[in-house]
Formats: sequence, C-alpha cells, structure tokens
Amino acid sequence: MNRLLKSALDTGLAANQLVTSAASNGFDRMFRTDSLVRSALTPSTIIHTRQPMVVRHYKPLEESLIPLNDGSDMEVRAKQRPVPIVIVPPLAATSLVFDLMPERSLVRYLLAHGYAVYMIDWQQPGKQFTHLGVKDFAEDLMGEGLAAVREHAGAADISLLGWCMGGLFSLIYSGLSHDDHIRNIVTIAAPIDSRQGGVAGQLMAMLDTPVKLVRKYTNFRIHNVDPKYLNVPGWMNALAFKLTNPVGSLTTYVDLLTRLWDREFVEAHTTTSNFLDNMFDYPGGIVQDFFIKLGVDNDLSRGRIEIGDKVSNFDHIDASVLVIAGEADAIVTPKAAHKIIDLVASNDKEFVVAPGGHAGVLMGGKAQRAVWAVVADWLETRSS
Repeated sequence: MNRLLKSALDTGLAANQLVTSAASNGFDRMFRTDSLVRSALTPSTIIHTRQPMVVRHYKPLEESLIPLNDGSDMEVRAKQRPVPIVIVPPLAATSLVFDLMPERSLVRYLLAHGYAVYMIDWQQPGKQFTHLGVKDFAEDLMGEGLAAVREHAGAADISLLGWCMGGLFSLIYSGLSHDDHIRNIVTIAAPIDSRQGGVAGQLMAMLDTPVKLVRKYTNFRIHNVDPKYLNVPGWMNALAFKLTNPVGSLTTYVDLLTRLWDREFVEAHTTTSNFLDNMFDYPGGIVQDFFIKLGVDNDLSRGRIEIGDKVSNFDHIDASVLVIAGEADAIVTPKAAHKIIDLVASNDKEFVVAPGGHAGVLMGGKAQRAVWAVVADWLETRSS
C-alpha cells in the first residue's frame, strides 16, 4: 500500500481519489474484464472465408493523425502505396497481437504509412479441423487467401509479413509456389533452425537419439496416430508461453497491484493479459508435421521441407527478405532466425536484432521504434 500511495502522490492524486480509482478498477478487472479490453478496434471487413480461415481487409484510416505508444502523434499518409501488405499470424497466438490497442496497433501503424493492409486470420481451428497440417495451411489456405487479396486489391504484387509460425508459412508458401509476384517477405521471430531455438531447441536435441531408436527398432510413426489425440489445447499453449518467462509473468501482476489506481495502465495490462491468456489450439496435424519435420529432423535448417508430394525449397525464394529477431527471445533465438538469410536466394536481404522477447519484439514498448518503423521504412523503398 505504501508503494501504491507513493505512486499516486507522485501524480498529484489525493489519497481518497486513489482508493476510489483503485477500487473501481479492481472491480472491473475482476468482474467486468471485457470493459477493459481494447483489442481489435481497427475497422475491417471479411473479404473471403474458407473455414477455419478468414481474410480481412482493414479499412483506410479516416483521421489525419493517430496517437502512438510513446505519447506522440503520427501523420496519416493520404496516398496509398501500390503494393499491399498481407499479415500472416501464427497458429495458437491470436491475431489480436497485430491490433492490440489503438496506440499499440501494428495494423494502424502500417495503415498510417499508406499501406493497404490485409490479414490471413486462422481464427480458432477447433477440433473439427485438427487433421489440418502444413500442406493445408501453408499451401492450400495460403494460396486461396492470397488470391482473394489480389482480387480485392486489384494488384498482383504483394508483401508478406509473418510473426513466428506465420513467418514459416510465408517462407514455405513462397518456396513451394514459385510465386514471382511476392515482392517482399518480412519474418519476425520465425524459427528456422530448431537446434538453435533456446529451450525448445535443447529439448529437440535431447529427443534426437530416442526418436532414432524408435524409428530403427519399432514400427511406430507419429503420422499413424489419429491427429485428434495430438491436438494441443489453447490453455496449454498459453501456459507454455508464460513459462518461458515465469518471473516476468509474475512481476506484471505486481505492477498491476501497485498501479491499480491508473485506469490507462489497467486497460493496457488487461488487454495484454487477454491476448496471452486466450490462445488457440494447435491442430494435431500441425503437431505431427512440425514435431518431426521442424523439430526432430530440423528440415527447415537445410532450406527444404516436404509438403505432401511436393518440396518447398527456400533457394527458390528471390523476393526481398527482411528477417527480425528478438535479442531476448527464449523461444526463437537470433541464431535460429538468422539461418533464413543463408537459405534464400534473394540478393536483397537484411537481418535485424531488436529489443524484446518472443512477443515483446512485436508488441512490446520498444517495438514501435525498433521494429515497426524499421519494417515500414524498409518496405517503403520496395513497394513502389
């Protein structure tokens, strides 16, 4: 309570105002959580649906200025750039991360820079789609979604921007499709070399010998298991995500208690927690494919992955490529992400290490200047 009083007095609030505000915010935090969540407020329309995927088009901004997280305002560019950006989210983590809050929205930031912004939103796959694997997402659904974007935008050339598995889907589709009209690819925290992937990489390395023994001496194969038994529920994904930084997860709630009087802070904390607490399932088919191909066999580190009866080769990718990694990312280390630069055939490619962990590199307090501005400026010269 002493820390709470000191924080309030530092801002000029009287003690009775502090208690009243803290009580009101605490009540809303416990019983009216939805009233504090400010995600997905940028207007969009769904231009195509093929369950579980929908394709969103974000409407151009009507205002001339938008507020940013650092307290400044950004002028909205009146003229739209000719090459649209297609955001490709991962599975498990919801698309809310790209439109977290109005002043912390990558979608709004890109719109303000004059880009037409679309999103391939996987939504919650649900158990009826647990059989879907890499081919379904990275070839069939991606291909159909991008066709819908091109028809709606009236443009052939597009830029892809993917975070985590969304970056993988973007690369896999590009290496598979030989799509000459993918002008640019931006990946953020995309795990290419699983052996360099922090805790997950160490786990995969430990499993290497046992898996080889199973293959040699038994007939068991994970692809013979019904995918419904391999479906990973959203709550488990959320827990695993938080365990990568257990101290940070705890201290955020300490911060909440000491600033419960601050409505703006409580809204920001609740909105971020809502994203982290409500992750989606991993379909069993994806678990089958990625556990073996990406994890145990580490196929992507060699720049190729089998997709059904086809092969996605990264040395077929000649689009301009920007690879961004979080310097404190315990899931996808900078070494794990850098491998992309070595594998693609692009002459125009760049690697950037930015502040933040796996989520913080995209949605943290420093992301606006260290990542969003870098992406917008990098695309500007490549989107004419």
